[in-house]
Amino acid sequence: MPLSKPRVPKSTRKAVLVPRKFYLDAPDQVAQKLLGKLLVRGEMTARIVEVEAYFGEADPASHSFAGKTARNAVLFGPPGHAYVYFIYGMYFCLNVSCEPDGLPGGVLFRALEPVYGLEAMAKARGVPVSKVAALTSGPGRLCQAFGVTRERDNGADFTSPKSDLQIRDDGFVAGQILVTPRIGITKDADRPARFVLAGNPFVSKR
Repeated sequence: MPLSKPRVPKSTRKAVLVPRKFYLDAPDQVAQKLLGKLLVRGEMTARIVEVEAYFGEADPASHSFAGKTARNAVLFGPPGHAYVYFIYGMYFCLNVSCEPDGLPGGVLFRALEPVYGLEAMAKARGVPVSKVAALTSGPGRLCQAFGVTRERDNGADFTSPKSDLQIRDDGFVAGQILVTPRIGITKDADRPARFVLAGNPFVSKR
């Protein structure tokens, strides 16, 4: 059966789906453009406030550094697709592929600012909705809140209106962007490739 068009909450319908060409640029450029965009799944919507860029086979910290495998194949494919991996035996991490088909590159989502569907996020995280700052602050937390798993979402097309995991643009202007080294890596750890909305209280580390 063909996929049915997922339900998009009324609060997000005027936000346009980000097209595939948006992701054709280098990872650091895509990362900065993503700040302020919306991650949407069902009734849940959150604003992207912290990301990290990974530069493919030229980046020893990237999953694609050693070449294409079954595990990282999404990064070598068309841009605008979800790449999901599992770390520490307990957390999923969500990325979006970028650069033209065949050139690996990706952006890791590190933190979101909840906008709609906070109750659903809190339930998925197993925390009180009053602890809003803890719902999606960190790559593992945001995946828990949005129900992101490798089995369910690896390869999902963020640009498709039929996908239940989308990135949308509501016209929000990001403002000042801070650039820092990436977090939690040992290889090429000093590269300034983490991008944060300045002053946002939902980033994983201020």
